[in-house]
Amino acid sequence: MAEFPVIAVIGIDTNIGKTVATGLLGRYLLGQGKRVISQKLVQTGCTGLAEDIIVHRNLMGQELQPEDYQGLTCPYVFAKACSPHLAASLAGQEIDLAVIRQATRTLTVQYEQVLLEGAGGLLVPLTEKLTFLDYLEQEAYPLIVVSTPRLGSINHTLSVLELARNRGLTVLGIIYNRYQESDPVIAEDSAQVFSSYLKRYGFHDCVIDLFGLEEYDQQERKLDFSPLFRCRS
Repeated sequence: MAEFPVIAVIGIDTNIGKTVATGLLGRYLLGQGKRVISQKLVQTGCTGLAEDIIVHRNLMGQELQPEDYQGLTCPYVFAKACSPHLAASLAGQEIDLAVIRQATRTLTVQYEQVLLEGAGGLLVPLTEKLTFLDYLEQEAYPLIVVSTPRLGSINHTLSVLELARNRGLTVLGIIYNRYQESDPVIAEDSAQVFSSYLKRYGFHDCVIDLFGLEEYDQQERKLDFSPLFRCRS
């Protein structure tokens, strides 16, 4: 894990489960004795402390940290629930990627692992000229992709894998959010497709199922993300 002090947790779309996945990843790493903190690139649709950071802390079994109140774990929070570039513009601001970059670097000094949750999908605009993908390419962060079995997910997931490969980014694996899945045939087939294309694009075959929170809280399922941290491209 020391090889990757910052890991970006990205979704194939909005409302895909990446906030829960990030919080549970943090819980898992804390359980492994790691000094870990989560970070949110930018939060829209709220004011004050970023709502997703609060969810992370709850899932990690932590109180809010000093870095949360300092704004390091979410440098930009905007009231309008829309694309970050538009939310910033409506607030009379512009997202400065250097601010986000410095916040992340400050966290890496204090923690072994920073889990950076994205906002929306890979191609969401952060500014009028730069997307989230552009920023990830600049920083060369490895990715954990959050996907689901819902219709359309195959297209979105394979698009993410191809974009990552074309930008020279490492994909450590896919967290497959199967909460509220409706059709087991589709779910199993999609998982097999994801596995096949991870290998085709030169990434490790690492697809990990994620189920409802209550199953982990009641210890019906073991929270084990270790394969993600063994993956190397």
